[in-house]
Amino acid sequence: MYQQMIFVNLPVNDLDASKKFFTELGYSINAQFSDETAASVVISDTIVAMLLTRQKYAEFTKKEIADATKSSEVLIALSAESREKVDELVDKALAAGGTVAGETQDHGFMYGRSFDDLDGHTWEVVWMDPAAVEG
Repeated sequence: MYQQMIFVNLPVNDLDASKKFFTELGYSINAQFSDETAASVVISDTIVAMLLTRQKYAEFTKKEIADATKSSEVLIALSAESREKVDELVDKALAAGGTVAGETQDHGFMYGRSFDDLDGHTWEVVWMDPAAVEG
């Protein structure tokens, strides 16, 4: 069966710093699709973040490129397999230079935290109780 993928393209100010940030979260860089203008960050088998220098990103759009530290252009949400995995990933992001993006959300059946990466893109990490989803 075909597995649809998502490639999230994000403009970054310092490609090397951003690569270091995401590898510190435990993700790998796919060298086959990376060069001095882009880095392919493998988040899962079906999720890839393409980190592009602002110059490279500009080749794909005629629109002004948002400064994510000043305005929100996207909220990226990732699922986690447990509450502990939510905390683990967000804590890694904060230790790697990310910043807290919002309040911890704890609704019992759902738990989430969020962080902004080095360029201000907001990443939400969420766990939902499988029993609550089924019910």
